[in-house]
Formats: sequence, structure tokens, C-alpha cells
Amino acid sequence: MRAILDTHTFLWWNMDDPHLSNAARAFIRDGTNEVLLSAASAWEIAIKCARGRLTLPEDPGEYVADRMVKHHFLPLPVQISHALQVFNLPDVHQDPFDRLLVAQSQLEDIPILTADTVIPQYGVSIIW
Repeated sequence: MRAILDTHTFLWWNMDDPHLSNAARAFIRDGTNEVLLSAASAWEIAIKCARGRLTLPEDPGEYVADRMVKHHFLPLPVQISHALQVFNLPDVHQDPFDRLLVAQSQLEDIPILTADTVIPQYGVSIIW
């Protein structure tokens, strides 16, 4: 099975944060699942680090790349179709990164690993 990591899920997994649900933890640990990290999440991490809203133990480029390799996460590029799908979304969520993840989830038919309580309002599958 495949799933997209929400940005906080990626960070919580790598920081062994207790907020990460047991279901999300089990899904990521299961070596038969494909765990995807969207380019949108990498972009969000870079912006938050640059603005001082997120502190990582190393440069965000190294941090994300190293953890993707370490945990066998696969990249999910942002396609033009993903970006344009955002136009079709109802105005439920104000976060542009989450809206892009929802668009990717819809077009790729992949659930999202997220604790965000607003995202399910889009009708996408959630694992939490």
C-alpha cells in the first residue's frame, strides 16, 4: 500500500514524537508499504527553517535527504496537474501545503498519513 506523509508526520517520525499515532507508526514501519514524501513537504520544511519556525539538527536539505534514504521514503514530485487540482478544492483549509497534499492524494488515489482534523473534510483517505 502507498501513502503520503503529511509534513508533521515526517517530522514526528524522525523525532520519535509521541504525537505520532500507533497506526501511522505501524504503517511507516511496515516494509511492504511505499511511504511517499511530497516535494510540497520539503518546500514547507525549507520555508519554516528559513523563517526560524522550525529548527533541525542540520541543514534542511541534508536533513530531508538523509532521512528519506534512511527510512526508504520515496519522493512524490509536484506535477502541474497536482497544482491545478487545488483550484477544484473547496475552501476548507487555508494551508497551501496541505491543499497541495490533498490534491496529490486525490489525483494519485493515495491516503495521507496525517493528524490534521481538517483534511478528512476533502473526502480523501486518512491513515491515523
